[in-house]
Amino acid sequence: MYYKLSGFTQRLTGAASSIAHSPQGLRSNIPSESPTIIFATPTKVVSQSSPAVEYMGVNKVPDLQRIFQASDEIPVHLKRGVPDRLLYRTTMALTVGGALYCLVALYIAAQPKNK
Repeated sequence: MYYKLSGFTQRLTGAASSIAHSPQGLRSNIPSESPTIIFATPTKVVSQSSPAVEYMGVNKVPDLQRIFQASDEIPVHLKRGVPDRLLYRTTMALTVGGALYCLVALYIAAQPKNK
């Protein structure tokens, strides 16, 4: 015998197998037609467009592979030069500054108040 939860009494009651296997909150709500596209993207099939697709830009992957796979003893997070060094040093400065600020705040909080 199959059981289902009664919405009225909140108790288990006998049920047919089709009702027991698809309870009220778990019915499939698959729409019969596909939803409309909200955001249109500039996607073109290569056969529909000109031989050179103008919105794709240049493939930078081979150049980046050449840069990152070179064995020149430079860490990966600094391989792209000045912008990477600037980001790294800024992050380290903010980290050290934040740690010092926390230590100063803890020192001040640990001092007893004078009456």
